Amino acid sequence: MTEIKQIDRDAPLSGASLYQNMKQEYTESHFLSAGEVNAEGEMSLPILASKIIDIATAHANSLGIGNPDMPDTDMGWVLSRLTVEMERWPRADETYSITTWIEEWNRHFSLRCFCIADAGGSTLGYARTVWMVMNTRTRENAGLSRLNLAPEMVSARECPIDRQAKHRTIVEAGNMENAPRNSLTATEETGCYRFRYCDIDFYRHVNTVRYIDLLLNRFPLERYDRDFIKRVELNFLHEAKYGTEVRILTSKSEENSIWHSFPMIRLFSSQGCFSQEDDLCNRCAADCG
Repeated sequence: MTEIKQIDRDAPLSGASLYQNMKQEYTESHFLSAGEVNAEGEMSLPILASKIIDIATAHANSLGIGNPDMPDTDMGWVLSRLTVEMERWPRADETYSITTWIEEWNRHFSLRCFCIADAGGSTLGYARTVWMVMNTRTRENAGLSRLNLAPEMVSARECPIDRQAKHRTIVEAGNMENAPRNSLTATEETGCYRFRYCDIDFYRHVNTVRYIDLLLNRFPLERYDRDFIKRVELNFLHEAKYGTEVRILTSKSEENSIWHSFPMIRLFSSQGCFSQEDDLCNRCAADCG
């Protein structure tokens, strides 16, 4: 006889209450192979973003609050915001490490930080992230109330880079009359794209790394030969899925920051599903400054 187990999808999860040997910080070291670098021989931003997601996942799993601790609940962690600020990017054939820790959490979001360092322990840069637990049936924020989050999981370690700036919508020049406050005027439209099979991840929405790939391709090779990305801010406003068609708007500010957004064409919505701000730093000035 087969026993049918009834699952209470609203019951608190017990994984965190069973944690042992809990570590507030989690570190992984990696060797940067030639296949993981860009044309300038440095770690690419998509690779770093992928490593950040993987290491955050591994740390959450070790604390008993990862996706494996939420079986049969239709819930899972998703990235809501990502900010990276680098003084130098790891180079090909270099060993580097990434350390992550939980900075704080509230009812809706968990804030997690990262430190990227070279083999000698010198800091190369930092990253800040904001995570949420998504209900995969309703596609809404499920909140963190069902996770048994222990106060001891939060680290007192500080992350010295600024938190992410408030999102600003990019609006085409002819539509500024009804635009949200502090909107930016698009200075150019740099392309259109329809998301395809290889852009979609486990949650059947567009993967973080695919957004980054698409946006980095907006710049010519010569720009990356001259400048490197000093700081990038990514803000995920709502999901894009398979078949979603987007056009990419760009707004260049006087502070040398470049904003991108993806207004949804298929949904005829002026609200972007994604926004990015790049702060590009001249390579010569950084090396000589």
